[in-house]
Amino acid sequence: MIVETKDSSAVNISSPHNKATKGEVVIVSLATFIIFFQAFMVAPLLPELASLFGSTVRQTSFIEPVYLLGYGVFTLVYAPLSDRYGRFSIIVCSLCLFIIFSFCTAFVKDTSQMILLRLLTGISAAGIAPTTISWISDRFPYAERGYALGIFFGCMAGGMAFGSSVGALLAGIIGWRTLFSLVAFSGGIVLLFNIYYRRRLFPDLPKSSSQLSLLTIFREILSTPGAKGTYFFVFENGLFHSGVFAWLGVYFYDVYHLDERGIGLALLGYGIPGLLLGPALGRMADRIGRRRIIPLGIVLGGITVILLSCIPALFVACLLVTILSLSFDLTHPSLATIVTSFSKKHAGGSTGLFAFFLFMGYGSGSLLFSLLVSTGLVETLRIFGLMAIIASLVARRFFALSQ
Repeated sequence: MIVETKDSSAVNISSPHNKATKGEVVIVSLATFIIFFQAFMVAPLLPELASLFGSTVRQTSFIEPVYLLGYGVFTLVYAPLSDRYGRFSIIVCSLCLFIIFSFCTAFVKDTSQMILLRLLTGISAAGIAPTTISWISDRFPYAERGYALGIFFGCMAGGMAFGSSVGALLAGIIGWRTLFSLVAFSGGIVLLFNIYYRRRLFPDLPKSSSQLSLLTIFREILSTPGAKGTYFFVFENGLFHSGVFAWLGVYFYDVYHLDERGIGLALLGYGIPGLLLGPALGRMADRIGRRRIIPLGIVLGGITVILLSCIPALFVACLLVTILSLSFDLTHPSLATIVTSFSKKHAGGSTGLFAFFLFMGYGSGSLLFSLLVSTGLVETLRIFGLMAIIASLVARRFFALSQ
């Protein structure tokens, strides 16, 4: 088994001068911050959008899974292409399309138009995060990759946090249509940064000359010992976090009767652990081993959600949201680091599969929660919490045997 071998799969590193700096990792990861800000700023707006479009919150909630599922499917296309055509080309192309569709979303008139634009936005954005992970695997040896991925996932978690909190606050001040336009403008600024610093950020590294089909590449990666099980936990973890997080805005609206501003403040803690502790958590995983970190993160999330289902005091619920974010930060970077060790030749394919299973989990989790919520919001939270606790026990066994 090679779930955590130190195989230095960053084969494009020829000298220490090719290793990226912390500032360069932050610049490249800013696009992922914008993507996730936009993805998760929608959840707190569901009650308002449902009222505006004359539909129920449950019907409107499907704009979340359609975005995430569209994103997940197309990661399989973009990431392997970045092996052939370069990381810069795919990131810029994907970011340009994302900007266009985000801007167009500001002008939708009904739920159907919103669903279509969210699907197109998810498809267009799909090339950014997995290609960035591949870029990190190019620029860092395996033993130091946890630190860089900690920064990357800190930006991802920060985007989720500020999207659901600051995004909701801004929507209450400037309106959700202007908010989508602002996101498009911010994406344009990030695009200009990547273009301006292209020579520093994207040195001319060797590109793959493989003529294998995508299916052949994916089959080769999945045949690696431990790969199937690891990707399963990527899917499960995405399903859990997305299902819960997509409905936290509704949770605070229904249970504590908060308005948009209150919901934004309640969710503000989500992402703070990643922003503040992401690199430190990555180094900790590098040092003590990911097989211990991943089950701990999964069980922490499950316990947190069950506690939320008990309807604690509001300040306790806000604290639990922050702990739920810590669960994300303990699991996602470690899983991504393991995945980057699966193939030297097809780093993009490995991270493409990672993003595919992650976002299939994200979309499936949001959809599953939407389907189960008719039994009751609290009851659905308990179901998700129990699933996570069971998954943590399986993960502990799997990663112990995969060493």
